[in-house]
Amino acid sequence: MRTLLNIIWFIFSGLWLALGYWAAGIIACIFIVTIPWGIASFRIGNYALWPFGREVVETRPAGVATTLGNIIWLIVAGVWLVIGHVVTSIPLFVSIIGIPLGWANLKLIPVSLMPLGKQIVDSDRLMPGYRGA
Repeated sequence: MRTLLNIIWFIFSGLWLALGYWAAGIIACIFIVTIPWGIASFRIGNYALWPFGREVVETRPAGVATTLGNIIWLIVAGVWLVIGHVVTSIPLFVSIIGIPLGWANLKLIPVSLMPLGKQIVDSDRLMPGYRGA
């Protein structure tokens, strides 16, 4: 079922989201200072390509730099990405087939809001009873 949902997601939403995140990553990597956000954009783009069967988990705390980086991201891009994910998930919820796709779009919000200090792992690798951020 996960593979079928990933294929449907790839056709209708995933490819376009991934291309957008990858383009943002390329732009961010042009400047040396913004490379951490570029790497985060590439990571989110890969997650947006195949979201079913994967989860976002917190990595060990990286300190003040991660917090400041997430605050800057939140102000510059995070709020706009969240609005985009919520707005694009609404039409997906209209049909029965689109409901899982809408949930996958909403599942991208935590990592799009604050991407630094997060890791994307396969759901099979999570400890029983543990859910990601």
